Amino acid sequence: RVKPHDPTWSLDVSSLPTAAVASRDLCIDQAVVFIEDAMQYRSISHRMDAGSMRLYRCYYSNACQRILNFTIFSILALAFTESPCSLTKTADVRYRSLHWEPPCGLTEGIEGLCLLVFMTDVSVKCFLVGRAQFQRNVWLLAYVAVLAVSVVDWTVSLCLLCQERLRIRRLLRPFFLLQNSSMMKKTLKCIRWSLPEMASVGLLLVVHLCLFTIFGTLLFTVGEEDEHEKKERLTYFQNLLDAFTSLLVLLTTANNPDVMIPAYSENRAYAIFFIVFTLIGSLFLMNLLTAIIYNQFRGYLMKSLQTSLFRRRLGTRAAYEVPLRQGPAQGSEVGVMPQDFLQVLEKAQLSSSQKQAVMEKVRSLDGVLLSADEFQKIFSEVDRGVVREHPPRPCYRSPLLQSAQFLFGHRYFDYLGNCITLANLVSICVFLVLDEDVAPSDRDNFVLGVLNCVFIMYYLLELLLKVFALGPWGYLSYPENLFDGLVTLALLVRLEMPGHPLAWCGLGLWLRAVLV
Repeated sequence: RVKPHDPTWSLDVSSLPTAAVASRDLCIDQAVVFIEDAMQYRSISHRMDAGSMRLYRCYYSNACQRILNFTIFSILALAFTESPCSLTKTADVRYRSLHWEPPCGLTEGIEGLCLLVFMTDVSVKCFLVGRAQFQRNVWLLAYVAVLAVSVVDWTVSLCLLCQERLRIRRLLRPFFLLQNSSMMKKTLKCIRWSLPEMASVGLLLVVHLCLFTIFGTLLFTVGEEDEHEKKERLTYFQNLLDAFTSLLVLLTTANNPDVMIPAYSENRAYAIFFIVFTLIGSLFLMNLLTAIIYNQFRGYLMKSLQTSLFRRRLGTRAAYEVPLRQGPAQGSEVGVMPQDFLQVLEKAQLSSSQKQAVMEKVRSLDGVLLSADEFQKIFSEVDRGVVREHPPRPCYRSPLLQSAQFLFGHRYFDYLGNCITLANLVSICVFLVLDEDVAPSDRDNFVLGVLNCVFIMYYLLELLLKVFALGPWGYLSYPENLFDGLVTLALLVRLEMPGHPLAWCGLGLWLRAVLV
């Protein structure tokens, strides 16, 4: 017990406001991290002290994630330059020049920097999740093991001056991309769950192939006396291995009906063998395998969506509980003040559309305390997003201009432009068909050039009329209008340059047609 006249007592009292402010700031930072985890569907099982949260937010910042992605790209791109490398200008061996051999230590140095980044990455992850989570996380354990093998193999490569025959680390490089992609992890997990049912159907396919291989070998066997006359039907069934390979390809219908023709030429009844094989294998067992894979992936997609939704709700619930950790006054209502929530949102790293949608919803509550259910419902606005409003159209006083603005701003005017684009493509195709037997240097492109000029002038007129109807900023607010305008200007510039008009006009019109 401390007496009132004790100097220690007065020191504690003076430090209470500072401690309260620090505690409140810590709670706000924790709520910010939880909300960011919820928006990114991340787990909240990580350290939550002040220093760890600063490191956590720095690790998941855009700059750090871009550095990590660039490092993964760099270590995978080394395969195009490392020895032995066949990356040359042409693939023809007659004209292929000697490929560039990087000096020893160049690619190894780049790889060493990449491995250093990966070691920093796994160290930060292990520190943030803690020892208990690290021991239960299979991906982190595999990450450490792959890094250890890669570093040892990289060291051996440097010690042997790049003269080693086997580089194990090259086989492990795709793992760095795999462990950094949640979608690839989910795909692998779904494949692992699908393997038992896929294995059963795969066993049926193997039995099916083996049985028909034996039947085919026995059915198409010929004696010595007629070997020279009927050897043609033995083209695909000379032995068990050739017969198995031929039927395996036939299962994909890649060699159909070539595999059947020699035997069918001898006797039409032999076609029954191939028809039965195709019906059972391609139309039943292969479709059954496809249905199993589709069913497993569909079920896993539902589970993945449920897991993501659970992580979001868990993160938002944790963000709601953190500000209440100090506890409300006795007899007061439990909830989160909107101004505290707005302060959390200001510090959270969210997209502008997400932040705007949530903040508008919070401001509409007029200072009412947010309950847990209301706090969860607010984040449903994130999925809805913000409806982007286009700039207002110009106001014209003349009735004639107003009518023209309504006409050229209507969607039917866009349909007319699409029809004109289709007519332009058809005209180019017609001229290509008419001149298919004429050398490009001997073609008369006068009529085609005139047609292209007419069409390009229409596109330019369409651009100006849309700018008149929507206004400059309103025209640019539509991505399709921006793309149409760039293609039109490119065609107009190309029209003033010498060269064959078909390629450039056809390319521009094809891009415009794809957008439509």
